[in-house]
Amino acid sequence: MTEVLRASGLVKRYGGVTALAGTDLTLRSAEVHALVGENGAGKSTLVKILSGVLRPDGGTVELDGRPTSFASARDAAAHGVAIVSQELSLFPDLTVLENLFPHNAPLRGGLLSPGRMAQRAAPVLRELGLTVPVRTKVGDLALADQQLVEIGRALLQHPRALILDEPTSALPRESVRRLDAVLRRLVTRGIAVLYISHFLEEVLRLAQRVTVLRDGRVTVSDAPTDSIDLDSLVTAMLGAAAPPVLGAAAPPAAVRTRTGRPGAAPAVSFDRVSVPDRLREVSFAVAPGEIVGFAGLQGAGHLSVFDVLCGRARPGSGVARINGRPAPRSFRHAIRAGVALVSSDRKRYGLMLDKPVWQNTSAVSWLGLGRGGPWLHRARLADTAAAHGRRLRIRGHPGDLTNTLSGGNQQKVVLAKWLDTEPSVIVLDDPTRGIDVGARAEMHTIIADLARDGRAVLIASTDLIELAELCDRVVIFQHGRVTDEIPADRLSEQTLSVAMNAGFAGTVE
Repeated sequence: MTEVLRASGLVKRYGGVTALAGTDLTLRSAEVHALVGENGAGKSTLVKILSGVLRPDGGTVELDGRPTSFASARDAAAHGVAIVSQELSLFPDLTVLENLFPHNAPLRGGLLSPGRMAQRAAPVLRELGLTVPVRTKVGDLALADQQLVEIGRALLQHPRALILDEPTSALPRESVRRLDAVLRRLVTRGIAVLYISHFLEEVLRLAQRVTVLRDGRVTVSDAPTDSIDLDSLVTAMLGAAAPPVLGAAAPPAAVRTRTGRPGAAPAVSFDRVSVPDRLREVSFAVAPGEIVGFAGLQGAGHLSVFDVLCGRARPGSGVARINGRPAPRSFRHAIRAGVALVSSDRKRYGLMLDKPVWQNTSAVSWLGLGRGGPWLHRARLADTAAAHGRRLRIRGHPGDLTNTLSGGNQQKVVLAKWLDTEPSVIVLDDPTRGIDVGARAEMHTIIADLARDGRAVLIASTDLIELAELCDRVVIFQHGRVTDEIPADRLSEQTLSVAMNAGFAGTVE
């Protein structure tokens, strides 16, 4: 193995905050090197420097042993360093094919050649297992497929060093397996891979070496993964206060002894609800104080339930109710009915990344619903944002631009925004996607507390362990129908996986 990319003594400051304090990292050919750390540890800053998005305040980056400084991400890609970011950089109104070739598309007679583009893309898409038509608009794809398009675009650049930032956070199990196989093939070709993930079991399975960051400093450097275990990784990430069990949230017993409020009317109910091509005679009820999971393979219909609750889909038949009233006709009506949606796709649906934290936390309650009156009281809104920040342990200040926060802290800002509306029904779509083990435990505690306060919580997650830890029960979907309901005392990753796949064949919806 030869050294491809080396960072030495990198320093990066944002005002009075030091994001990196003398950070080192080495990537070698034919090797997967994992980078892990709590949200705000400095991972994103390091990746942005390596990929040419940011310039360091100190330290050096070397490519093939020679000092280098990339002018941009495009310049880095031209030198063989490609990145797949956790925050997708696709163009939703363009087709899959157009997104795969944003630069250097093959030409014929000076014009773009879709035929040659498709020919070049076909083996990469086949390798990733992405079977969608290449002329489909990316905005019409599921988030998991969009992630695969982003990875495909990077692979088409024939990188020598490939940076993957949380590549599996939105992928279902079968797509994760495909990506595992792709990574192994990339390594045999001699590509150096930097792999950032909060799934630590995944890190130990895929990577040959691991580096751990905490507060901008390296706590584990270039360690062979066969010499380190899960407990050691968690301790290196979080320090002595690390949770003793990986993935631990609020103790399961504390969550599962809650069964809603006896005798209370349902906060959410579906009675034989059908949505053309999406849901077929779906019935269930969620009481105040319950946490109910919704699970299924991609396209199974469970996420369409959320669309109905949020006014983005209308039942063709049957009755859906929220707090006894018919389901909302629009997203705005849903908000006024007390529904909060925490989306996994925070870039598209959750945040105004170029606005300060305080403006994001107040966007719905004060600015959208007008609860603060006609005048904008910035100091009051900043105080409210600070209170949410303390409760959710958001690393950042109310005046910070949201795009300067780490991905996990951005997700906490999304949650803060919706908690500010004081909702009675909370809809969570992959709420801990891209969040580290410490923040994940904090989020689980917050979710359990919200239910204890009497909120009805509906949650979908690509992490089956999360559903097993949090939920009072999980409703299973296949082909737009409810096929099973698993109570808390039978919940496990295995039982959920079996229920989701049992008897499943072909595509759905």
